Amino acid sequence: MASLKDMRVRIASTKATQKITKAMQMVAASRLRRAQTAAEAARPYADKMGAVIGNIASAAAGSPGASALLAGTGNDQVHLLLVCTGERGLCGAFNSAIVRLARERAYALMSQGKEVKFFCVGRKGYEQLRRTFEKQIVEHIDLRSVRQLGFVNAEDITKKVLARFEAGEFDVCTLFYSQFKSVIAQVPTAQQIIPLVVEEKAASGPATSYEYEPEEDEILSGLLPRNIAVQIFRALLENNASFYGAQMSSMDSATRNAGEMIRKQTQIYNRTRQAQITKELIEIISGAEAI
Repeated sequence: MASLKDMRVRIASTKATQKITKAMQMVAASRLRRAQTAAEAARPYADKMGAVIGNIASAAAGSPGASALLAGTGNDQVHLLLVCTGERGLCGAFNSAIVRLARERAYALMSQGKEVKFFCVGRKGYEQLRRTFEKQIVEHIDLRSVRQLGFVNAEDITKKVLARFEAGEFDVCTLFYSQFKSVIAQVPTAQQIIPLVVEEKAASGPATSYEYEPEEDEILSGLLPRNIAVQIFRALLENNASFYGAQMSSMDSATRNAGEMIRKQTQIYNRTRQAQITKELIEIISGAEAI
């Protein structure tokens, strides 16, 4: 059995840990508000841009000069999985849930005879995927030095992805991230961004005739790459909010667990101390009676 001194040290150590987790919970809560506001502000623009491009793309999809970003390469043999995760841990299952979804998609594709490549954004996802798919990771972007996410970060990622697409390195690109719902709910999401998936409602809307200036293909040549950047930027913002939500929830749970450990350790300490005092009193009384 541990000595009273060891128990006091353990209790003090647990209390120190509780203070740290409580502080981290408060920091995550303050950062969550900003991250959530940014993610929610990006959603309408990303959704509207997807709808506009969908309407234009539905008219241009069958044209001979349609962009490969819209029509595809004519093949789906090589898949690039763009996996966006966090740079830090202490956030529960946030990172592992995204990686699990990407890993399941990779195994499903490989079982169909497809070739899979990974483009990792975020240190934690890269570290987890490297254990199994090290040779299939073609690029890794670390955003630890970025204090505040901006559209320029999404543009940098988009340029690298498009450069690989134009070089013929893959046929299909799927974006993986965590969609923020609430502090306790973050949903791992997979979204195909190359080639563009035109929603059914956009393709089957009312048969209205539009005239474009310039032509649809020329409009899409500029809009399609920007749409990819917008969707990636949205994913980064959603991930950021999801990370702080998951971290806040995780640190709250850790703080409460530490409190429960302190209660149990203190109870054991008091009982042990009481038993030791009782033993010493018995020894003193026994010695007095012997005299």
